Amino acid sequence: MKTDLSSQITLERIPAKYYRPSNAFEQTALTRFEKVDTQIYESAQKASIYIAGKIAEEIQRKQAAGENFVLALPGGHSPQSIYQELVRLHKDENLSFKNVIVFSIYEYYPLAKGSSNNLQILKELLLNHVDINTNNIYAPDGTIAKDSIFGHCKEYERQIEKAGGIDYLLLGLGRGGNIGVNIPGSNINSQTRLILLDNQSKKEVANTFGTPDSIPVSAITMGISTMLKAKKITLIAWGEDKSKSVKDVVEGEVSDSIPASWLQNHPNIRLYTDLNAAYDLTRISKPWLVTSCEWTNQLIRRAIVWLCFKTDKPILKLTNKDYQDNGLGELLALYGSAYNVNIKVFNDLQHTITGWPGGKPDADDSNRPERAKPYPKKVVIFSPHPDDDVISMGGTFQRLVNQKHDVHVAYQTSGNIAVGDEEVIRYASLINNVIQKYNPSDKALKEQMDKVLNFLMKEKNIGDEDNKDVLFMKGRIRREEATTACRFIGIPDSHITFLDLPFYETGKVQKSPITQADVNIVKAYLQKVQPHEVFVAGDLADPHGTHKVCLDAILAAIDELKSEGATWLKECRFWMYRGAWAEWEIDYIEMAVPISPEELRSKRLSILKHQSQMESAPFLGNDERLFWQRSEDRNHATAELYHKLGLASYEAIEAFVEYKPL
Repeated sequence: MKTDLSSQITLERIPAKYYRPSNAFEQTALTRFEKVDTQIYESAQKASIYIAGKIAEEIQRKQAAGENFVLALPGGHSPQSIYQELVRLHKDENLSFKNVIVFSIYEYYPLAKGSSNNLQILKELLLNHVDINTNNIYAPDGTIAKDSIFGHCKEYERQIEKAGGIDYLLLGLGRGGNIGVNIPGSNINSQTRLILLDNQSKKEVANTFGTPDSIPVSAITMGISTMLKAKKITLIAWGEDKSKSVKDVVEGEVSDSIPASWLQNHPNIRLYTDLNAAYDLTRISKPWLVTSCEWTNQLIRRAIVWLCFKTDKPILKLTNKDYQDNGLGELLALYGSAYNVNIKVFNDLQHTITGWPGGKPDADDSNRPERAKPYPKKVVIFSPHPDDDVISMGGTFQRLVNQKHDVHVAYQTSGNIAVGDEEVIRYASLINNVIQKYNPSDKALKEQMDKVLNFLMKEKNIGDEDNKDVLFMKGRIRREEATTACRFIGIPDSHITFLDLPFYETGKVQKSPITQADVNIVKAYLQKVQPHEVFVAGDLADPHGTHKVCLDAILAAIDELKSEGATWLKECRFWMYRGAWAEWEIDYIEMAVPISPEELRSKRLSILKHQSQMESAPFLGNDERLFWQRSEDRNHATAELYHKLGLASYEAIEAFVEYKPL
């Protein structure tokens, strides 16, 4: 079972020469804007294996010299694959940790006894599985009295010094440029201290705690000064949502607003990223500024869109001088004139626009994103959560139904943990009132509802996990909301399927790894429907996020069906949509579906059927806008972008990228 196929999606094939130069001269040219040694890998997994191997070499080198190896480690998602490989090296290749001293980089504060904490995560992922001496494990204490924190932090610094200083510091790069819990505003002189978590930090640690309410307000973290004393620093960043931070740290100026930028001052720092996290680096996103390019259609489109915004001109008004003044003279040499390139890119973008996402019947489809035949098509929309379908492609969804395609929807997870307790209290109370009115003798159901109400209103404390009855009700609330939205759009109940993939059903924010059971469920569904067109959530931001795991389950199922000779796959196309926050970059868009004002309003109404996901939803993130507002703003912005480039003006646009099975 291939469970990480989504990590191989880079949307275009980035030539290896941009991130694996063959000689020092090429390396110097490509990285001339970079201030931190940066190594780019095709996937986080490959980079993690390499990093773990290097850590193992350092441990063994110290062992051979009869010395201890002082290792500072973070929690979080980013290092998980590294820890897994270190555990494998210990078990399969006898890597010993007996000479290793570990310092945890941070701990949350205040911690209640028995609550989740960073040291616990380190133990579960690594320390409990190797032969480290437990007396060699140090971590800030998240349970001490507040008036003891200052002295405790000073003592932690002394413990590091007593151990001989940090030999190897492993850091994950946060979305806000934070390292450890050094949030924006942290200065170069900061040492181990108590720091208040900002909203971005709280969002990043949400997976550690059961609910947003249970996230501690503060953390005790090593400071920037403490980190810069380490002999060697490895910084890691995976996923496209880290791309801006990577660019800021590697190519930006040193600033306390980007705490990780202070690492530019360290003599032995190396950053490891995957291609998605490295996307905003100049050599990946704008290689024409640092080297001669292999000009693919997508790279040409990206370069011209960039040039339009740099010159504040639409495509067809760009001149030879614009190209020459901005490092794009190569394109003039290849195509003869700005006019020729302009027309090529303009037509390329024009051909992405279609009002027929399922293909227009009896039409010339040579320049359309989707085929005319067969018509009508059997279409499957996969939705990771019960509302992603309408939030991300509600207009296209409605258009497919209106154009008489045979549309099916498959909800991959229950989404139960994203329902607030007050929603269950409301529905349980309603059920009790209905029982009282119509069937007072149904004491078993009333007793069950009373148990649910008692648990939520009296027994449950902040941070407690829900019991199975509450999770069932939360899942059913989301199921009914999704069904209502589908009915509103015009989907019969027989075309609505809830897959309830097992990886999700932990009752906690932290999910289980994907297994063959998840893949088999998706395989069976696809084999049953045998669609001509499939829409999937293509978010690649979080390597461990629900959307990505759901995508991996689909891609693994497709891969296995392909290997098993499923003939219907030859006539099936797969389109990826994005989540609520961001749209595809325009250089990737292969199908752009215009949405009229009336259709946009209908889309909003379908999103509003998901009432549990309004203001009271537990995981709305830092964005104060509601999901329908985020979605509309995104769709408006895509339409405006097309218009600024000189194409037709639409109210809104939903965009898609085609996935071609490997």
